Order: sequence, then structure tokens, then C-alpha cells
Amino acid sequence: MSNTEANKKLLQQAYERWNATKGGSVGDWLALAADDISFGSLAEGAEAVPFTAPIRSKDTLRTYFDGLIGNWTMIHYTVNDYVAEGESVVAIGSTSWKNKHTGNTFETRKVDVWKFKNGKAVEFYEYYDTAKVAAAGS
Repeated sequence: MSNTEANKKLLQQAYERWNATKGGSVGDWLALAADDISFGSLAEGAEAVPFTAPIRSKDTLRTYFDGLIGNWTMIHYTVNDYVAEGESVVAIGSTSWKNKHTGNTFETRKVDVWKFKNGKAVEFYEYYDTAKVAAAGS
């Protein structure tokens, strides 16, 4: 199996567990991450989602997941397509979450872009409708 296919398979398994456990598989994401992962989000630490501030190491990656799971309950995380070339894998789908404080929910299309090196994720960036997330957080 090529590195491209191996990376794609790693992500397919991680996303399937992420959805099945409704966010209970944080350890899978931490295990995929390289020590020097660059982890980013379109919201870039906006007021409604401060945990989305840029992260530059595996040591601080848990803060993203603590903020996410601490404030939101996953309704679903569905990946419909994976596009893989070289060391990059793009996961395309949708997700829905409920804010634990406001009770508001949102549904958005979701695109996650991953880059791997030696079987570990070195870069991640997520794209989604930040306005919907902010509205659900208020």
C-alpha cells in the first residue's frame, strides 16, 4: 500500500470512530499527530470558539479538543469523500453540533485538509461556516 493510501485509510478509520463515538475518540487524533503539528481552523480563535486558535504542537493540541468537547455535543460528523494525492488528504463532508450552554445547534459543510510526513499528520486546517457556529454559540 502506498503512503497516500495508508494516510487515507488512517483518516477514514479515525473519522468513522469520531462519528461513532460522538467525539469520544480524541486519542485517535492525538495518535495521528506529529510532535510539531500545525493545526488550524477557519475561525482562528474567534470569540464563540476560542479553542480554534492556531496550534503549533502536539502538546497543545488537546486544548482544541478540550474546548470542542467541553462546549459542544456532536450530533454527527459525516465524511462523504476523501481526495488523496502524495502526502495530502482532504476529507469532505458535513457536521452538526449542539452548544452545551445555549442549546443551539448548527449544521455545516466541512472540509478538512491534512498533510502527512512519515505516517504522522504534520498539518491540518478545517473549513466550515463560521457564521453558523458563532450563531449557535450565542
